[in-house]
Amino acid sequence: MKAMAILPAFLPIDDIKASTGQVLPDLEVRTDTDFERSEADVLVVTTFTRVDSELLGKFPSLKFLQVASTGYDNVDLDAVRNQGVMLSNIPVANKESVAEHVIAMVLSLLKDMRFLDNELRNGNWPMITGSRELKGKTFGIVGMGAIGIRLAERLLPFEVGMVYHDVRRLPEEREQNLGLTYLPFERLLEVSDVISIHVPLTKETERMFSSSAFGKMKDGAILINTSRGEVVDEQALIAAVKGKGIRAGLDVFPAEPPDFSSELFRLDNVIFSPHIAGVTVESQQRFITETVSNVLRYAQGVDPLYRVQL
Repeated sequence: MKAMAILPAFLPIDDIKASTGQVLPDLEVRTDTDFERSEADVLVVTTFTRVDSELLGKFPSLKFLQVASTGYDNVDLDAVRNQGVMLSNIPVANKESVAEHVIAMVLSLLKDMRFLDNELRNGNWPMITGSRELKGKTFGIVGMGAIGIRLAERLLPFEVGMVYHDVRRLPEEREQNLGLTYLPFERLLEVSDVISIHVPLTKETERMFSSSAFGKMKDGAILINTSRGEVVDEQALIAAVKGKGIRAGLDVFPAEPPDFSSELFRLDNVIFSPHIAGVTVESQQRFITETVSNVLRYAQGVDPLYRVQL
């Protein structure tokens, strides 16, 4: 087996080479696509590399594509399908870190942390705020994959009511164990105090949170997006923050880095992070371990885990 990994230059490339060298000694690690041809039959990429027909054309022998990420919207699925390449992602390595990040954002917004921090930095000592508790709120989860399920598990001690929507409903026993109630999307919007988005970017989910969706949400509700920026209509969100008191925690944006001149960044009820919800020391190590493990499964003739159905 001949394998290549194309990784972003900001990753600790030398450490990755050292950690993979013993089990994948023939792995070529690059930070660019400036080559004419490769005979590799296995390619590993992150979401920072666009995999289209042009790149695939450089790999005439390619059989297996491993995306070291939960999302794979950087991959042209038609091009992969046409070339007969098997595709896998790693949907579970960052579920812990994303779930924790969501809860951190929700608590920060509920507890007015940005306002309180700013007040003290300016020499003020506020005696009262609009801080609220998470306990007793209705928490809506849109997208019940590995991350959505982990979030539900992490929310159990907070004693919230949990509702969810997904294109595929969980088995009834699983719903009962997690304290989940399945709802149509529109009904979830209407009843939720907090909504967290965990759907992939598809034609169906693009601008899923539109003016119409925000119109159905409760005034003052909280929206957390750690999935993909394009799932939320930015202008509709701005209008909802200004008109309905919607509060938001955003980790993802339609363009990254985003347009910092956008009115979004001047709104007090919105907090931000730089598409880093799934990035912790622990999650990155899991991505490396599980990616290498999956490549080894393929090399040994065993079906790789998390194969994407094309």
